[in-house]
Amino acid sequence: AAIQNIKRHGSDFYHAIGKKGGLKSIHGGFASSKVGVDGLTGRERAKIAGRKGGSISKRGPLKNKKK
Repeated sequence: AAIQNIKRHGSDFYHAIGKKGGLKSIHGGFASSKVGVDGLTGRERAKIAGRKGGSISKRGPLKNKKK
């Protein structure tokens, strides 16, 4: 089904429908271009959230670092 959708509607089909759904949602989510109470758009808020999540590593520091 995914291959047919890409053939019929183009390679950015899933990107486009995801963006439409995010923009149409009540709160906008991470796809929203609306500026929220915190002064950030959804994309900017997602960037900050990703940075916070990525910085909290449960794996610990690298033990054998190659130089």
